[in-house]
Amino acid sequence: MAGGMEVKKNVHVEEWGAHRENLEKFFRFNRRTIGYGVFFGIAVPLILYKGIVMEFHKQDQDAGRSPRKFL
Repeated sequence: MAGGMEVKKNVHVEEWGAHRENLEKFFRFNRRTIGYGVFFGIAVPLILYKGIVMEFHKQDQDAGRSPRKFL
């Protein structure tokens, strides 16, 4: 590099990167990870879907149309 501008590594970032590379060695199924999986895999998409459908029904009602059917 020009001008002696060496890079100083951040120890915490390097440790986090090493942990992320070896995640399959550290991951465990337990109540907490299963709970996160259920929450972010089922509950969050369901809540988003319901919110979007409610918004479409509100727009239909404001426009004087009958509500559309989804799924």
